[in-house]
Amino acid sequence: MRRQRKLEQIVEGLLWSVRFLTIVPVFFGIISTIVLFAIGSWEIIHAVSEFLHFEGNPEKYTIEIMKDIIGGIDLYLMGVVLILFSFGIYELFISKIDIARSENQEIKILEIKSLEQLKDKLLKVIVMVLVVGFFKRVMEIEIEQPLELLYFAMSILLIAASGYFLHPSSGSKKLLNVDRVSQEEH
Repeated sequence: MRRQRKLEQIVEGLLWSVRFLTIVPVFFGIISTIVLFAIGSWEIIHAVSEFLHFEGNPEKYTIEIMKDIIGGIDLYLMGVVLILFSFGIYELFISKIDIARSENQEIKILEIKSLEQLKDKLLKVIVMVLVVGFFKRVMEIEIEQPLELLYFAMSILLIAASGYFLHPSSGSKKLLNVDRVSQEEH
C-alpha cells in the first residue's frame, strides 16, 4: 500500500510538472505577436509613404493605400489573437499573472478563467480578423454581373449575422440555452 502511494505521488508530481511545457507556446506566441505588430506597422508605414509620394490616378492609389492600411490592421488583430492565446494559456496552466491584478487594474479582456472562455475570446477576435481580411479582398473585386453583386451582398449579410451572434447581448446565448433545455426535456 505504501509503495502504491509513493508511486502515485511521483506520477502526480510528474503530471503536475508537465504543465510547464505550455510555456513553449506562450513564448512563441509572444514572439509571433511582436513579429506581426512589426510587419503590420511596416504595412502602414508603406501606405503613408505611398500617400506622400503618389502621382497619377488618385483612385488607384486610394485603393492601394487602403489595402495596405487594412492589411496592417489585419496583422495587428492576428497579434492580438496571439496575445490572448499566450495570456490565457499561461494563466490556465502555469500561474495567474499577479501584476495584472495589482493596483486595482481593470483589464477584463485578458482575464481568462476557463478554457471555454479562452476559446470564446479567441473566436471573437478570429472572426474580426476574417472580417477585416474579407474587407481587404473586397477592395480587389470588380463586379461585372448582377449575380456577383447579389453574392457580395449575401456575404456581407452573413458577416453581419455572425457579428450579431458573437455579441453577448444578442439572442445567441438565449437561443443556445433554449436548445439545451429542449434537449434535456427529451
